[in-house]
Amino acid sequence: MNPSCHIPVLLDEVIEWLEPSAGRILVDGTLGGGGHTAAFAERVASEGLVLAIDLDPTAINRAEISLTGKPIKLVQANYAEIPTILNQLEIASVDGILLDLGLSSDQLADDQRGFSFQTGGLLDLRFNPDSGENARELLARIGENHLADIIYKYGEERFSRRIARKIVATRHEAPIHTAEQLAGLVRSCVPKSRVAKIDPATRTFQALRIAVNGELDSLESALKSLPDCLKPGGRLAIISFHSLEDRLVKHAFRNDDRLSVLTRRPILASDRESTINPRSRSAKMRVAERA
Repeated sequence: MNPSCHIPVLLDEVIEWLEPSAGRILVDGTLGGGGHTAAFAERVASEGLVLAIDLDPTAINRAEISLTGKPIKLVQANYAEIPTILNQLEIASVDGILLDLGLSSDQLADDQRGFSFQTGGLLDLRFNPDSGENARELLARIGENHLADIIYKYGEERFSRRIARKIVATRHEAPIHTAEQLAGLVRSCVPKSRVAKIDPATRTFQALRIAVNGELDSLESALKSLPDCLKPGGRLAIISFHSLEDRLVKHAFRNDDRLSVLTRRPILASDRESTINPRSRSAKMRVAERA
């Protein structure tokens, strides 16, 4: 198995705000390439513990090799299941929880998953490729209006009706199997822009990925339950990459009596980090503390 190519986003800021130190228990609810988890483990030392969770079995398998011997417990699960996992491990509460809601570079680099529309890989888009409906199956069965609603709601794509109409018309002739096929179809529906910095297919792929994985449902569930998993003074840090997630986090933090918001404005990547790791440019981190 190839080593991870993922660069953890906002690593210095995560360490600063979650303050991992010897003997503490922290949860990395989105293991990914393991960068945040490794940094936590180094600081909690042998007296502490890092519970690292990910839905993607490849991320878990890679971490079993790269993070062996460290004070880390790996679990393949959805981060919304953190309360259940802690209960099973007989851990009453923890000192800090991190959720990094972005895709890992490892997932984008895997041309068999369809996360990157620059490849000819099968259109899957599931974080756990062994469970649930993939994007090909979703596109094959869903009605035009429902599809347009998904693309508009989750991708904030103003050409959603046009894209959905084209997808439905195309699938009557031949199924849409690859990420490359879908990307080309979407690009044909979106007028070219001289100012847009992202590929026209980005918003549609985002919407389908969110729908396939039930991402917003998981986030909403976690926002309700995770504060109860923290010790008094424990901190919850969430890194989001698009406005839908960030709005949910901002409002949940502000309206939860169990939490005290520590970041009035989201923390953004420094100019230096944005240059080294362009994927960090859209990252926003908010932090709250258990009262």
